[in-house]
Amino acid sequence: MLLETPVPGELHQLLKQIRACRICDQHLPLGPRPVLRASGSAKLMIIGQAPGIKVHKSGVPWDDASGKRLRSGLELDADQFYDESCVAIVPMGFCYPGVDPKGGDKPPRPECAPAWHGPLTEHLNNVSLTLLVGSYAQKYYLGRDMQRTMSETVANWRDYLPSRLPLPQSSWRNTAWLKRHPWFDAELVPELRRRVRRLMG
Repeated sequence: MLLETPVPGELHQLLKQIRACRICDQHLPLGPRPVLRASGSAKLMIIGQAPGIKVHKSGVPWDDASGKRLRSGLELDADQFYDESCVAIVPMGFCYPGVDPKGGDKPPRPECAPAWHGPLTEHLNNVSLTLLVGSYAQKYYLGRDMQRTMSETVANWRDYLPSRLPLPQSSWRNTAWLKRHPWFDAELVPELRRRVRRLMG
């Protein structure tokens, strides 16, 4: 399926195109409902995996327990987090991909990021810090600079600053991971909060 070329400089038009996207419709058990937030003035961009079923129903990104945990880690309240003039929320897959028979949700659809992330990020010229939440975002955006695993990538977080910061998924499933890696809360989180506070003014 050919994608219409977005009008240069018109982020509003591009967002309309993304929200009307149907390129992987046949693979989505609940149908398409692209969920994202973006503004040309945003200084912080959060790239996660894909909406869960609760987010699919509400249409609000990170509107679940993982989002609450992420906001706590960033020390942002809901009003700050959802202020799209400051924070862009751009998942690797914009639509709920369905349940994985092995547990959890399926990975983000592979069509989404190649089709839309390039045109979208061209309009987000004020973003100075991008949070890469989880291995899908890290593989896509770090490429060869990613370490062998997500854990190793996050452990080497200083190597990706000042423009990018890899983070683990904020799911409850990562509770054991956090216990095994106490440096995350002791070293990375304080630096993350410091940088976010500076960006949010």
